Amino acid sequence: MSADSGPAGSTAAEKTINSLMISRFALIGLVVSALALGACTDAEYKSLAASSAKANARLSPEVMKAMAAKGMTKTSPILGRIFKEEGKVEVWKQKTNGRYDIIASYDICKFSGKLGPKYIEGDRQAPEGFYTVRPGQMNPNSSYHLSFNIGYPNAYDRANGRTGSNLMVHGACSSSGCYSMTDGQMEQIFAFARDAFAGGQTEFQIQAFPFRMTAANMARYKNDPNYPFWQMLKEGYDHFELTKVPPKVDVCEKRYVFNRTAQEGYEFNATAACPPMTQPEPLAMAYQSHKAQFEAELATVSTKTDLAAPKASIIGLKEAGVVSDWTKRRARGERVSVEPPSLGADGAVVTSGPMGRADNEAGRKMAALEAAEAAKKKAAEEKAARVAAEKAAKELAAAEKLREKANKATANAKVEAAPAPVIEAEAPAEETRLGRLGKRIGNLFGS
Repeated sequence: MSADSGPAGSTAAEKTINSLMISRFALIGLVVSALALGACTDAEYKSLAASSAKANARLSPEVMKAMAAKGMTKTSPILGRIFKEEGKVEVWKQKTNGRYDIIASYDICKFSGKLGPKYIEGDRQAPEGFYTVRPGQMNPNSSYHLSFNIGYPNAYDRANGRTGSNLMVHGACSSSGCYSMTDGQMEQIFAFARDAFAGGQTEFQIQAFPFRMTAANMARYKNDPNYPFWQMLKEGYDHFELTKVPPKVDVCEKRYVFNRTAQEGYEFNATAACPPMTQPEPLAMAYQSHKAQFEAELATVSTKTDLAAPKASIIGLKEAGVVSDWTKRRARGERVSVEPPSLGADGAVVTSGPMGRADNEAGRKMAALEAAEAAKKKAAEEKAARVAAEKAAKELAAAEKLREKANKATANAKVEAAPAPVIEAEAPAEETRLGRLGKRIGNLFGS
């Protein structure tokens, strides 16, 4: 659908309804913008304009030429749209007829997490939903070149217990829960916002979606656990597609409601029951017609077998808690998997990649402590080894001495136990001579 046409296939009656509805909402857009012009304070914008050169970069000549061709002024209001799966940040700008048209599209350099909303602090999810950016959320002195806070958590997030802070669109192409752009892209996006605030816009809307909410994409993700949340976002998506005017966004019963007005005496409360409310009849009729067309298209597309496989998405609060715990441990400098863990189809925690520490102060400190502890342990082990070796040497020497002593004792015992040799003693010479003489005398006498 073009910026100025109704839904494809509309009947003549539907086109008339759409024309009436669009004219009414174009008028509403102009009134809202006019009211916004009176509320911006000079102090807010001056603090933005007086910042660094990067925050005062000019829009490119090509963009300025395109704006003139589309009936836009340099300072007319803007709106931002983000599409995760397609990796796009779009800037839309209001034309003189009050409707918005796209003026620039940038490739997202990096975003962390998966498709699906942000649940809790540390889950590394980039938010999805409808957010508001005011001058005070712009940071011309960001450590990520330039940045602005998208306004998470909003009323819907708070009502549903979702936590987190400092969720940005920023430069430096580095992200842990934000939408990160190149520095050059961020200068252009920042310039669009700066000029719109200079023109009097007090706030602009950021619409963050998991993907372009076409029938084909909704069919691809119909079994995703985040599908009910995405269906809710789609109503706001469709309202903008129909009117090309940022939808009025409120929250009641912990859900988004779009382009509705509480009856007199009632107001919207994010956690309470929705009040009696109305919606402009042309818009309600156009939306119902659009919805019927979409449902028919969805039914047809859902039967196709050649749809692209869906991308990974976060599996609710449980997986968010697993990743948040990983983030805390990583921030403390503990050794964890380099990539965040996830949950498998069976609910088991899945980790991938090598283990390591974050390259931050805590990580370096923990690495130094671990190295010191390892060195201390090694020194203690080496000392214990030396002591053991010395003790073993002494014990060996003592054993050797005992062995030598035992050997000597054994030898002495053998000597003492041996029998004395028999030795015939020789008679003295005198006794020998007398013996021989006696023998001869005996012979003489016959004895």
